[in-house]
Amino acid sequence: MTDLERARKLSDQVASRVDERLYGMREPLRLVLVGILTGSHVLIDDVPGVGKTTLVRMLASLLGLSFRRVQFTPDLMPTDITGASILDLRTNEFEFRRGPLFTQVLLADEINRATPKTQAALLEAMQEHQVTADGTTYPLPEPFFVLATQNPIELEGTFPLPEAQLDRFLLRVRLGYPPEAEEERILTTRAEERGIPGEPLADLPSLSDLQQAVGDVRMEHPVRRYVIALARATREHPELAVGVSPRAVEQMGDAARAFALLDGRDYVLPDDIKSLAEPAFIHRLVPTTDARIRDRTPEEILREVIRSVDVPTEFRED
Repeated sequence: MTDLERARKLSDQVASRVDERLYGMREPLRLVLVGILTGSHVLIDDVPGVGKTTLVRMLASLLGLSFRRVQFTPDLMPTDITGASILDLRTNEFEFRRGPLFTQVLLADEINRATPKTQAALLEAMQEHQVTADGTTYPLPEPFFVLATQNPIELEGTFPLPEAQLDRFLLRVRLGYPPEAEEERILTTRAEERGIPGEPLADLPSLSDLQQAVGDVRMEHPVRRYVIALARATREHPELAVGVSPRAVEQMGDAARAFALLDGRDYVLPDDIKSLAEPAFIHRLVPTTDARIRDRTPEEILREVIRSVDVPTEFRED
């Protein structure tokens, strides 16, 4: 079986199992899988009760990855997640006790409820996959992903994520509400059927092999130029104070390749870029003061940018 077939099979298997517990999640689930295949972090930004925490727990279980959940609160300290040096009275020496950050999947629940100091403690882990404490660097397990959640409508007692931290997230994903027919299935599901799978998928392909295969997916010159045109259009838009960063362009390339791989293709289509433009770019855009006064949202502005940039219709080798 080729890497393309393995990736497509993994996507279908995970979607099928998740659909037994969470309904209407296939598109958001695919975006989270894109984050996992690129070794990146994903921000799940949606209202309470739509299945954010359940989705992350199911993914970790189905993929056979270690999982820890941290409920972020205003009194959470950086050492509560990274760990701290504790005096061992038997040896009279300090010993580093690892915190919940030392896992493969960290669910940072309601991340915007923690203070900026605690949020900043994640930056080194997210960027370098390591933690430095008392001058000693400790590597994190591989693979390592932060899947964070936040509630976009409840602002009291929250601390907005700084731009530097938002830029570390590959995608911002909205789960949304399930379609009407799918929502009716919720009322037909017995309580004992609502558990989290305890065993990983059978014949699970190697995540490291699939991550390597992402780099083999082709992105032809017209598609690359399309990504650059979108990025530059956000920087030049009069209603945006901050447009898309070069890091976002780089991550868009990774995300588009993983998106195509999960679809069983070894090449990226312009439609892949259009599908990923909002989740990959929206959390990095900062409207001008005048745009905010006029209640212009980043979503509205980005959609205008996408409409203004011509989509390539021809492909050719360099």
